[in-house]
Amino acid sequence: MTEPELSPQEKKVADKVILLSKELLIILVVFVISLLVFLFIAYRVFYLDHTGADEKAFAFARSLVSDSMTSVMQFFTFFGSHQFLVPANLVLCLYYLLRKKSRYSIKISAIALSSLLIMLGLKLLFNRQRPLIPLLEPARGLSFPSGHAFMSTCFYGLLMLIIWKEEKPHPVLKWCLLITVVLLLLLIGFSRIYLRVHYFTDVLAGYSVGFSWLFLSSYLIDQVRPRGLKRT
Repeated sequence: MTEPELSPQEKKVADKVILLSKELLIILVVFVISLLVFLFIAYRVFYLDHTGADEKAFAFARSLVSDSMTSVMQFFTFFGSHQFLVPANLVLCLYYLLRKKSRYSIKISAIALSSLLIMLGLKLLFNRQRPLIPLLEPARGLSFPSGHAFMSTCFYGLLMLIIWKEEKPHPVLKWCLLITVVLLLLLIGFSRIYLRVHYFTDVLAGYSVGFSWLFLSSYLIDQVRPRGLKRT
């Protein structure tokens, strides 16, 4: 006995359900892996007191120190600072408001504010002091996790998610943008180690919690978005 064929409307709904299931699976995998990495780092640093990776990272960075390299690292570290990320978030919000896509403005604002609160909460919870041997000048605040790594992951990662879903650039351009964002994130993180204002484990923890919160919060915001938002 043959099954009845689905109507075009039913097929459309079924396709949406399948797509949603795939997205949810990807989000869960990224969230779980990132969270486990963060917990593993925190366990090794604060419970086992294993900081050999931090010393090796400092030793490697020390071998690269020069005036020109220091200028390059200062350049890249700026793109993960609040002096850059706060205006960048505001400009991005305004851009999507002018394009009458307020759902993205709300998502950008919500993730930026929530990630800032989470970062501050984690820093107070772990209360790790910064390295005592800064290359140039000491940074303010606590060390774990790295705010540059965490906030940069949330901002640039969200920017890539929006481009991936909304702008839909040419595949070659899409991968070029992705590679550029990944390289920028790596250079921002390494600049914090090079300048000796963060430990390697601070940066890695910042990436981990940043990715976990980015994917989880982005998905949740999409699901609880008010119905009237499209009319706003």
